[in-house]
Amino acid sequence: MKVKTNEVLNVKYTARNTPKSIILVLFTLLFIMLPLSVMRDSSEKSPKIISLVSGLKNSTEVKKCNIFCGKWIHYPEGPYYDNKSCHWIIDQQNCMKFGRTDSEFLHWRWKPDECELPLFDATQFLNVVKGKKMVFVGDSVGRNQMQSLLCLLSHVFEPEDISLKYTTDETYFRRFYYTEYNFTLANLWSPYFVKSSEDNMNDHSYDSIMKLYLDEADKAWTSQVEDFDIVIISAGHWFFRPLLFYENKQLVGCNKCGKENVTELGHYYGYKKAFRTAFRTLINLRRFKGVTYFRTFSPSHFENGDWNKGGNCIRTKPFSNEEMKLDGYVLETYLTQVKEFKAAQKVATKKGLKFNMLDTTEIMLLRPDGHPNNFGHAKDKNVTFNDCVHWCLPGPIDTWNEFLFYMLKLGQKSGSKVQRIF
Repeated sequence: MKVKTNEVLNVKYTARNTPKSIILVLFTLLFIMLPLSVMRDSSEKSPKIISLVSGLKNSTEVKKCNIFCGKWIHYPEGPYYDNKSCHWIIDQQNCMKFGRTDSEFLHWRWKPDECELPLFDATQFLNVVKGKKMVFVGDSVGRNQMQSLLCLLSHVFEPEDISLKYTTDETYFRRFYYTEYNFTLANLWSPYFVKSSEDNMNDHSYDSIMKLYLDEADKAWTSQVEDFDIVIISAGHWFFRPLLFYENKQLVGCNKCGKENVTELGHYYGYKKAFRTAFRTLINLRRFKGVTYFRTFSPSHFENGDWNKGGNCIRTKPFSNEEMKLDGYVLETYLTQVKEFKAAQKVATKKGLKFNMLDTTEIMLLRPDGHPNNFGHAKDKNVTFNDCVHWCLPGPIDTWNEFLFYMLKLGQKSGSKVQRIF
């Protein structure tokens, strides 16, 4: 029922007609009762105070809405942490340490059109994931998000690094344990999701040709993922390099391989098939009963040249929604993976598995200011390329974990599948 403005104002008009004698009596009673209420035993809780506190708690509860449709707004408060308060930031994303002087990029926050995105609450997050295991599966951008989460949680609790109990490769496979919460946070490196190998074992350059076996999932993650309750899966930029595609152990085509008598299929083909294999593997793993969060493609922002031809990203503020639209290869890459996700989600739902999507592509397309560029290393290091793929910490990538916190909390509240947003 809608309440009209004049209906609200009528309350004021009624108060004006109250006899002065009645007002005087009420004022006298209030004057008498107020000291008595103060003299109560401090352990006695006022129902009004309880009601007020309850109301405040309710105001922070997550409301179901499309959190991925909105805009970046100026946020004077700044980030949750900095490079001095969080020691988990690796050099490649430690932009302030290596001389980035502008801080404007740290003062923007995502504002959904339909609701408020709750601030990240480290204590609440750890309580939601208490007794669980969470893993990021994919490439270094996924690991970038895990490092953001480590920083967001660090002012509440510092984990124990237990990586060496599970692997000798601490660069690509990390595990952290939060003892008070019995919570494990990890990443499993698998940039293609599928089995891969060098075409030329003597060539390890950035543009060397890789073989992808598109119908064979990579055991680097499939051998361990069943032990986890929450899986965040993502991949992207590795599929743009020269690739040979194999199916049923037969060469079927390639992406930018330059080989005679090999059909050029483009990166979308390999991308589609790799995601299909990854989702199918998660659905069919016998012991996997966890919740899967698929995080969509994270766009790069190279300008003034390609990534290997002097391209850089020197902007210091976001694009507006009018300045930048989702189109071209970014849109096609995004639609390719989302189509595979939607098909897999239908199958997963029938099997009682929860598949959800962190729809971050268009949101991050608006943030050309959030990359390290040339502030991910010391100036005396001979680094050839600027980094316009990964994200500074702190920076816009922290928003991904605000989304994750929102969806985990909403899922806990409803006890059912989190809202699907496409």
